[in-house]
Amino acid sequence: MKRIAIQGMEGSFHDITAHKYFEGEQLQIYCCDTFEEVFAQMKSDPTVIGLAAIENTIAGSLLHNYELLRDSGATIVGEHKTHISHCLCALPSEEMEDIHEVHSHPVALMQCRKYLSQHPSIKLVEDDDTAGSAKWIAENNIRHTAAICHADAAALYGLKVLENNIEDNKHNFTRFLVLSDPRKADMLRRLNETNKASLVFSLPHEEGSLSQVLSILSFYKMQLTKIQSLPIIGREWEYMFYIDVTYDDLVRYRQSIDAITPLTLDLRILGEYKSA
Repeated sequence: MKRIAIQGMEGSFHDITAHKYFEGEQLQIYCCDTFEEVFAQMKSDPTVIGLAAIENTIAGSLLHNYELLRDSGATIVGEHKTHISHCLCALPSEEMEDIHEVHSHPVALMQCRKYLSQHPSIKLVEDDDTAGSAKWIAENNIRHTAAICHADAAALYGLKVLENNIEDNKHNFTRFLVLSDPRKADMLRRLNETNKASLVFSLPHEEGSLSQVLSILSFYKMQLTKIQSLPIIGREWEYMFYIDVTYDDLVRYRQSIDAITPLTLDLRILGEYKSA
């Protein structure tokens, strides 16, 4: 049995993703209120696997999770890209004309903005979790109120789907990282099957320092799929750079890391894994 720490509760997109990534396996899910709690669970028990969203095709990067990942010392062992589809659901007795309020996570509300604009009289209320909104309505028998969540969450909590696929963008995906204690990483991946790596480093405050690193990666045929910069607190105008690269040749990838290491400061490999 695998033990997975997620942010959110049963029926949340983290929960759905965990079951998709580990399809067919027996899971014990630890539901956490915050991402900080996810990493704390992993720290207190090295056998716990973490799952954390890192970016969305509409909302962009979850910047705080980059910092939590770097500070935690955890290793990325996999990734999964989940299609984000939302429904509007309520108690089985409710109809669309009965709804006065809609509750959901603020990102979900934003992702359904066009649909919600067609119902200007409905009050929008931000909650901590999409599935949590559905659970609250079901357990407390809240009338005249709907939740925006995944259809699986509606079914889980016995709610009726008033309308499905209400998201503005039908090609909306969230990328999730599967995280492990470094000592357990090889049990969850096969290094010879990896083709993607996530790195973090800072750079000397010198002209062309970033372009030199990128040029070397290009020379070694590393494909840059993501670059994200975050300011270093307390060091004005200095940044940490988080990059993702994919590769076809593990040896050339290793050579590229050796080549850029002297040009960077505090280079760390956050994980080597198979691209989703």
